[in-house]
Amino acid sequence: MTPDARPRPDILSTMGPWGLGTGPLGNLFAAIDDDEARRIVDATWDRGVRMFDTAPHYGLGLAERRLGDALRDRPRAEYVVSTKVGRLLVPNPEGASRRDSAGFDVPADLVRRWDFSARGVHESWERSLERLGLDAVDILYLHDPEDHLDAAVNEALPALAELREAGHVSAIGIGTTNVAAAIAVVETGLVDVAMIAGRYTLLDRTAAERLLPAALDHDVAVVAAGVYNSGILATARPGPGSYYDYAPAPAEVIARAARLAEVCAAHGVELPRAARAFALRHPAVVSVVLGIGDPSFVPGTFDEDEPLPEALWAELDA
Repeated sequence: MTPDARPRPDILSTMGPWGLGTGPLGNLFAAIDDDEARRIVDATWDRGVRMFDTAPHYGLGLAERRLGDALRDRPRAEYVVSTKVGRLLVPNPEGASRRDSAGFDVPADLVRRWDFSARGVHESWERSLERLGLDAVDILYLHDPEDHLDAAVNEALPALAELREAGHVSAIGIGTTNVAAAIAVVETGLVDVAMIAGRYTLLDRTAAERLLPAALDHDVAVVAAGVYNSGILATARPGPGSYYDYAPAPAEVIARAARLAEVCAAHGVELPRAARAFALRHPAVVSVVLGIGDPSFVPGTFDEDEPLPEALWAELDA
């Protein structure tokens, strides 16, 4: 630990190895109804999941509303909720007849506005509490600040630290797919946790070179998200039509994923299981967040897996 590092908040040790990512609750790629969203949360809860990650970005607030509806009557001390700041949702009446252009199947009657000012942080936090219908969230992340890094570090981050010092949140951090931005924020010494999406996976290990060592140096917990790389690693046999990094997967990526699947199969392991377990092997990673869009996929996904063969990891690492 570096001398400027803060003691790690206790809440980061109680989250458990698995968390539910709520992009699908915001109709990411495909619409689901309120009942199906509730059944996803219920099923993950029944599997022992107690960490739930959301954001205003997900379905223009829909994911936050659905998550809050599913959690509100449960004992508040028994679960951890994280959400994010950096995008304010503002009315867009002329968009009501169109669908959102950011990959979520929802009406575009709101529009996202980047805002990493201190005032924007407070407004985003307050609006998230209203949508969730909760009296507090546990973790607040800077969300995708890479194109606004100066404002995020110099304005938003101190505002988050003030909320933490006042006891309004237990931990603060960054949530992004951008490794360089995550490193810059981790190295401020002000954050407790970094959520890195899609950059520490079987297909993309970019975070391993500098981010994960920096997190260890600063005693920053890492939450790995996007471990299926938008879906290509979520099936035992990746093929045409697979998604990678929120877009149709290129042929060369499909071929690499198919090779990983073959290696897993040779060891009697399905590719999604290896993709889930991979990130937890690193000492910096405390939890893996998984997005689930169908309650029937929950059984087996969040169960505690037996350790996978070291020979499998050696071959995958090679």
